[in-house]
Amino acid sequence: MEAVTEKWTEAEIHSDSVSKKDIAEFLQHNGNNEFLLLHKLNGKLANVAKSLNKTQLYESYKDLFATKAFRSESESDVADLKKTKDASEPKHAAKPKSSPSDVAKGVAHYKKTTLKKGTGTYKPQKGDLVGVFYTGTLSDGTVFDTNIKTKGKRPPLKFKVGTGKVIRGWDEGLMTMTVGEKAVLEIESEWAYGKKGHPEAGIPPNTNLTFEVELVSID
Repeated sequence: MEAVTEKWTEAEIHSDSVSKKDIAEFLQHNGNNEFLLLHKLNGKLANVAKSLNKTQLYESYKDLFATKAFRSESESDVADLKKTKDASEPKHAAKPKSSPSDVAKGVAHYKKTTLKKGTGTYKPQKGDLVGVFYTGTLSDGTVFDTNIKTKGKRPPLKFKVGTGKVIRGWDEGLMTMTVGEKAVLEIESEWAYGKKGHPEAGIPPNTNLTFEVELVSID
């Protein structure tokens, strides 16, 4: 695959000569699957272009070259990624219609997309002590919390899973993972901070959250 080079300058991107669809198409074609999921660029091109503004797309464009998260020849394109994601997820994980009795019926208020498979087959059970690295983002891509440092090493967050120490979307999602697995958890507000939100962390009420999590230990 040929080396990816910047197609437009910042001025060109913010001009009328380059559309949001142009930028989104470039990013989908050149970004790897993990990059697309992290920046919410996976999905139908028209929907991606409609849901993101030019500033967000430009930030993703800059980040693509800063991180060099380019697509390799062995990776499927974004259309195939979506098919694989849909086929691999349990049907109960699909986004449900709002209903006050959803939880009682066992409807899951989160979606999980595996970025890297773990080792072994053991998944944490209620009460197991787990170690997790994570980055949490809002729908606009704003990072509100992370324990991953670019410089130096920070210890993983440790807690007893399934005991209500964290939001329910985390408890439920982590209990489907194996050690070494990295995944994106898209958590609806019902299983995040709900109607109250979390003002101290900059999370408004009724906000859906996205976490990239890596399960590094089970004790």
